[in-house]
Amino acid sequence: MQTNEIGTEKAKYLFPRESITGLYHWRAGQIERHNNTFCSKLLPKENIRFLSVKIKFNMKFRAKMIDVGCLNHFTRVVNTISKLTKICILRLTPNNLYFVLSGKVASGGVGMWCELSQANFFDEYQLEGVAPDANEICLEVTPENLSRALRTSQNAKCVKIKLTKKHCPCLTFVAELPTLSSVSRVVTHDIPVDVIPRRLWHDFKEPRMPDFDVSIYLPPLKTMKNVVDRMKNLSNFLVMEANLNGEMNLKIETDLVSVTTHFKDLGNPPWGDDGSQGRSQSRDPEVMAHTRVDIRKLQQFLMGQQVNPSKAMCNIVHKRIIHLILLHEDVSLQYFIPAVA
Repeated sequence: MQTNEIGTEKAKYLFPRESITGLYHWRAGQIERHNNTFCSKLLPKENIRFLSVKIKFNMKFRAKMIDVGCLNHFTRVVNTISKLTKICILRLTPNNLYFVLSGKVASGGVGMWCELSQANFFDEYQLEGVAPDANEICLEVTPENLSRALRTSQNAKCVKIKLTKKHCPCLTFVAELPTLSSVSRVVTHDIPVDVIPRRLWHDFKEPRMPDFDVSIYLPPLKTMKNVVDRMKNLSNFLVMEANLNGEMNLKIETDLVSVTTHFKDLGNPPWGDDGSQGRSQSRDPEVMAHTRVDIRKLQQFLMGQQVNPSKAMCNIVHKRIIHLILLHEDVSLQYFIPAVA
């Protein structure tokens, strides 16, 4: 039986998810409800004297953007996320925002971690989390809905974002648009979200840097995208390989054709002694580390990115993972693509 949780307080009794929405009080022989039907046969009446389900929504989030450049940059980031995943976790903290896709890479799913410094985007930013010792809020969101709301706000004087409780938890976008008259024009978008309970937060922490074999700077992403787009017409899988001499190859091999694109003099990032490059330190610079991946996942990453990174890197864990990293002065995006057999 699928269950539901309201706000931050775990319900003491279990109900079907489709029945809990709008339920406030339930007494023996009498049901007070809103919007949804409820089957009184779920629990025997003789076992219930009084049951009250309290709906708590003590979390608060409010932010405001005035600068047009910040608004456009934030829109580009959200657009990028919307191209990479249909649903993700928006994690709000006092200093940062995170878009998280906690895919099980070992099971073939992709993973994503995008970090933004709130001070570089918002003129006002207020947050009250689920508890004093856990001043965070985790929401499951549909990035495409966020992207649509922001697209209608591109020329706004200001955009306000707040967490509201209407018929369900929502992220409410309020855009004040310019007009030729003295009367202001306001557009409001209510985007439904799901509140993630605190007991599940451990699934949405920053992923550990993998112990990679080779780390290399990527060629211009537009060039790389054009190559991958052409290769996709020939095969469903691509082999990415690189060494410590700044060389990288993209290869496809089928029964009918074998195609390789070579990149040279890309350079290798100077990672610090953080324990994440133990294998690469003693590796022969000429030897290639390679991973075979689903070409559609790599293409999706290259097509979606609108961050315009100052640095783009790739860490290769031999025959296991490709770890892509895009760095901007106020945004970092990590994307994990698992190997395929």
